[in-house]
Amino acid sequence: MATPSEKLAESLKILKSLQDAGKYTVRSADLTRTHRERLSKNGFIQEVIKGWYIPCRPDEVAGDSTSWYTSFWKFCAEYFQHLKGDDWCLSPEQSLSIHAENWTVPRQLLVRSSKARNNVTKLPYETSLLDVRATLPDNKYIVEKDGLRLFSIPAALVACSAGYYKQNPIDMRAALAMVRDASEVLEILLNGGHSIIAGRLAGAFRNIGRDRIADDILNTMRSAGYDVREDDPFETPLPFILPERDQSPYVSRIRLTWRDMRDVVIECFPKGSGLPKNAETYLKQVEDIYVTDAYHSLSIEGYQVSAELIERVRSGDWSPDTNERDKEHRNALAARGYWQAFQAVKQSIEVILAGKNPADVVENDHRIWYREMFLPSVNAGLLKPADLAGYRNCPVFIRKSLHVPPRQEVVLDAIPALFDLLREEPEASVRAVLGHFIFVYIHPYLDGNGRIGRFLLNTMLASGGYSWMVIPVEKRNEYMTALEKASVEQDIEPFATFLAGLIE
Repeated sequence: MATPSEKLAESLKILKSLQDAGKYTVRSADLTRTHRERLSKNGFIQEVIKGWYIPCRPDEVAGDSTSWYTSFWKFCAEYFQHLKGDDWCLSPEQSLSIHAENWTVPRQLLVRSSKARNNVTKLPYETSLLDVRATLPDNKYIVEKDGLRLFSIPAALVACSAGYYKQNPIDMRAALAMVRDASEVLEILLNGGHSIIAGRLAGAFRNIGRDRIADDILNTMRSAGYDVREDDPFETPLPFILPERDQSPYVSRIRLTWRDMRDVVIECFPKGSGLPKNAETYLKQVEDIYVTDAYHSLSIEGYQVSAELIERVRSGDWSPDTNERDKEHRNALAARGYWQAFQAVKQSIEVILAGKNPADVVENDHRIWYREMFLPSVNAGLLKPADLAGYRNCPVFIRKSLHVPPRQEVVLDAIPALFDLLREEPEASVRAVLGHFIFVYIHPYLDGNGRIGRFLLNTMLASGGYSWMVIPVEKRNEYMTALEKASVEQDIEPFATFLAGLIE
């Protein structure tokens, strides 16, 4: 007779076969009642709505939203494809946000269908689906992305509401920047006789510096006999020009986010004094704060470390072999890695204090920080040497966050764009606050992003004469809430104010 563990293993084998076949959600019909109940009881699947399940981790505590936010988009794609076949697509507004690489989980997702009943379907953690009866665009104006049926960019720009430009200016500008020629929207405008929308689009394109496209829209519509009046739907002009060619929408989003947030940071943050005149004294202060910084930074990430352990690591009185229990072993490895990375950061700051551009230094050295941080875990056999290679090559999700970091193929465009912005930015406070925020927003590594983001924060603070900043573990919730608000609502003020309050 099979043991309970053997029975669970058999159920997990079936779940894995479903996932290997590309199913990210599980319907009741996919599993027998026995397997379904066994997997649910042991925490490997959780019910979303009646008859629909998502995989989850058995070690998740009650109320943890991570599995749901991780599965949200795949669930929606498979759910609607099953219910409606091809008779659905996301709203034009949501389509534009996804085209602009904004994968933030919305509180309510609007979905169009010709046979919808205008129903609201409640989902976990105060999210929902609104199924709206509306005409779908012609099939040639529907595109598929990660299983989601979307309006194409030209069709979405014509169909979206005027208010969305003010509500989501970053998404709208990033989407507009993906249009290469006026002909992409003119066919829809002319066929539908959309003179008011043509004037709005002409104003929107001119707002982002695409004068040629704006003029082509106006001239062509007027030549066809339409009375078109240009109208800029954005509240403010764009103070810079987005590059026209080979521009990833995510790079556009980062640039637009930076320009939108920098003035808020300057207003919230005290002015720096400039490069410290006595580099030796500054570096001594950095060294003196190591124990405090390591304790709080590691504790924020959930490691349980003590000042005694940190001191033993610093003095070299430490070996992973002396730690018998797995949890203590991992804590000690994390502490050793932090010490090694901290030494590398000190060397980076020394170069910055000598007058080298801080963005150039950090662009080169953050890879060294990462390798030093995880080298002890590689040496102990917990990680593979290939894990030190660099940026992630798979999706990553932030625990309990509505923000979904960019897909792995976007990271290689996004990180150079961040360092370009750091190079161009004259204010050290902006480099520090937005450098940290956007680094963790991109989340380029599978692990260690928060710690490296705080190292980046402190190297940029050093370039402006600010003291090393320790973010207390006691204020972790405030810290994470402020980051979430910046990521999801594009509101940097709480994060800038929080960090400004920690300046000595």
